[in-house]
Amino acid sequence: MGLRERLTKEWFMFCIVLVIVLAKMDPSVGAKGGPLKPEVTITYIAVSAIFFNSGLSLKTEELTSALMHIKLHLFVQIFTLAFFPTTIWLFLQLLSVTPINEWLLKGLQTVGCMPPPVSSAVILTKAVGGNEAAAIFNSAFGSFLELCIPAKDCHPIPGMHALFSFQGRGS
Repeated sequence: MGLRERLTKEWFMFCIVLVIVLAKMDPSVGAKGGPLKPEVTITYIAVSAIFFNSGLSLKTEELTSALMHIKLHLFVQIFTLAFFPTTIWLFLQLLSVTPINEWLLKGLQTVGCMPPPVSSAVILTKAVGGNEAAAIFNSAFGSFLELCIPAKDCHPIPGMHALFSFQGRGS
C-alpha cells in the first residue's frame, strides 16, 4: 500500500496526529480565551455537531437493533466502570512507591474513574467502521450511570470505595 493510499484510508488518525503536533507548536491557539474559543466551540458547537451528525446518519432500525445487544452493553459497561478503574488502581499501587508526584497520581486516579468522552467514542467508532449506534448508546448510558451511582471521590463502583481510596505515600 502506497503512502497516498495509506493517508486516504487512515486520514482521521493522520489528522489527529497533525493537530497534536500543531498544538504542541502553538498551544495558545486552542487555550482558553484563544482564537479557537474552546470554551464555546468545543463545549457547545463541536459536541452538538457530532451528536447531530450521528443522529442524522443513524436509522431508527439501527438504534433499535443496537439496544438489543445486551451482552455487548454489559461487557462495555463492566470494562469501563469496573475493569479499567481496577487496573488503574493496581497501577497506582505500583506507582505509589516511586518518587512520582502525589498530585499526578491523584489526577490519574480521577481520569481512570471517568467514562470515555461521548464524542471521542462515537468519532473513533465511526472512523474504524464499528457499530456507531452501540457506541452512542454505551457512551450515553455510561455517562448516565456515572451520574447515578453514588460514589465517593469519583469511584465508579458502589461498595468498592475502600479499594479505590488512594491515600498516597506515607498516609
